[in-house]
Amino acid sequence: MTTFRHVPAHLFLPSAATLRTSPTPTSARSALLLTSPRLPRHISLKPAAAQLSPASSSSLSLPHAQLRRRFLQLSRRFTVMAASTQVSLQENKTRLKLEQLNLDNSFIRDLPGDSTTDGPPRQVLHACYTKLSPSVLVDNPQLVVWSNSVAELLNLDPKEFERPDFPLIFSGVSILKGSVPYAQCYGGHQFGTWAGQLGDGRAITLGEVLNNQGERWELQLKGAGKTPYSRFADGLAVLRSSIREFLCSEAMDALGIPTTRALCLVTTGKNVTRDMFYDGNPKEEPGAIVCRVAQSFLRFGSYQIHALRGEEDVPIIRTLLDYTIQHHFPHLNSLSSKGEDFSLKPEGLDKPAVDLTSNKYAAWFCEVAERTAVLIAKWQGVGFTHGVMNTDNMSVLGLTIDYGPFGFLDAFDPNYTPNTTDLPGRRYCFANQPDIGMWNLAQLGGTLSTANLINDEEVKYAMAKYGSRFMDEYQSVMTKKLGLAKYNKDLISKLLTNMAIDKVDYTICFRALSKIKTIHDFTDDELLNPLKPVLLDMSKERKKAWVDWSRQYIQEVASSGISDEEKKRSMDSVNPKFVLRNYLCQSAIDAAEQGDFTEVRRLLEVMQKPYDEQEGREKYARLPPAWAYRPGVCMLSCSS
Repeated sequence: MTTFRHVPAHLFLPSAATLRTSPTPTSARSALLLTSPRLPRHISLKPAAAQLSPASSSSLSLPHAQLRRRFLQLSRRFTVMAASTQVSLQENKTRLKLEQLNLDNSFIRDLPGDSTTDGPPRQVLHACYTKLSPSVLVDNPQLVVWSNSVAELLNLDPKEFERPDFPLIFSGVSILKGSVPYAQCYGGHQFGTWAGQLGDGRAITLGEVLNNQGERWELQLKGAGKTPYSRFADGLAVLRSSIREFLCSEAMDALGIPTTRALCLVTTGKNVTRDMFYDGNPKEEPGAIVCRVAQSFLRFGSYQIHALRGEEDVPIIRTLLDYTIQHHFPHLNSLSSKGEDFSLKPEGLDKPAVDLTSNKYAAWFCEVAERTAVLIAKWQGVGFTHGVMNTDNMSVLGLTIDYGPFGFLDAFDPNYTPNTTDLPGRRYCFANQPDIGMWNLAQLGGTLSTANLINDEEVKYAMAKYGSRFMDEYQSVMTKKLGLAKYNKDLISKLLTNMAIDKVDYTICFRALSKIKTIHDFTDDELLNPLKPVLLDMSKERKKAWVDWSRQYIQEVASSGISDEEKKRSMDSVNPKFVLRNYLCQSAIDAAEQGDFTEVRRLLEVMQKPYDEQEGREKYARLPPAWAYRPGVCMLSCSS
């Protein structure tokens, strides 16, 4: 298997040329940007039209009169265009009440379902879902935090968050109009081993909101009670993990990383028993429910489960994939009619070995592979470690999904894992994430092969596309993080090696690099001054290593002709000042568990603008305090 481990377990990647064999077989959806016409500031349409009276018009020379008529014609045209634009913008700013949301239920309408509704935990055969209602017990649920930007995606009026019954609706006590709740059936490989049926053990989908742009957004309550997929669990969630999921969903979106979103978080008013460290010391914690939002929560495991249950269930894979393409990859239905060439043509062969134009399922698998590659490259860029990259936690839309024991890098350690369950082998550590992405895709490819939807050559092609796309995206990300004109493997490799040796803070270091100026006659101390916040207690040998790298870096930047101001501006736009460190989450959790939600809401505000300076909020960008490394803060279990 191709490996993507970096220096010292993070950078030495195979050459892109060894894997790149054809153009990227993806189609991007076009977007229409509607803007109002703009005139120079000194031109005012209304005063000009008003001041030129018929009398004054007659005194104008012919050219001037023609110019005036032309000007008035343009004025009227601009006025009509502006009015049309305003109407369009108003349409895009539709604000609806909860009862007015356009709720659809395509998943249960188009796919085979469980013949039994509700019921105890059990094996659910020949089905993609089970209909059931939320069953969590609540006592005066309270709204903890909400996302106005997610409400905008749904065309939901933000004033709806102020409704007295809002917490009741989003704790599952009251059901949204038009909702037919269900839990999804899926399986998955957990830590490399097939775990059988998993499914939504505590998540219940309310339905899909269709917004005024034709987008489909699925609403899902996590922690809403037992389902047939709960196994031995209680179907509930605690405030601690729910705060983490809500905040990280919104923080990742602000960072520009594909992710599921979160509309709101409510407490249930009931306690939940959890053994956080699996050490036989359970305790009661406040219960909570988070409303997750995504265009789909389909995972790799949604398809896998039907391939491993015998021949009777295998046809469901095609049915589910047809549904997926119809609603989420519609461009793939018309590949053969567009005349586009999405085929692999090895050197020396006239006939394509892989023709994606004739097989939409192969084209779909390639697109999933590329979306996954882009996602993981972006994770590596910001130092994000998912922690539980099981195949049931991998979105076919290329979204970050299921925020459990995640973590952003503090001191740079390629072997860092935030999951205590992962400690023995560190399968899901930061450096391994690209490899795990490929391994998981291989499992999905095997499922599609079992259903005779793609052949071995098509699987190999998609895997090759994953490799080449990951390297292209990763190299692009790292080049931008250093403000370079082109990728420099040696420079980036040496930087990451230095960071790993000296345990330098990942986020602060990259942000500080933008302050290095391309001045060649700086003394060593002046040269390293921008990095003082992260280069602590260094030996002479280590100081020299950083000085040597910095001078190489200055030379590279200077040769590109990029000014210091331009470099800083571009680097600050891709190197966040603020990331959702685990200790920041814990501070907000500690306060929330005492009934104070102020810090949760403030932390959301900070994380919504990660690339801004945000004067007065420097404490959220500092090095972690000593207590941040205690158990339960820097590392967590899957217990939530």
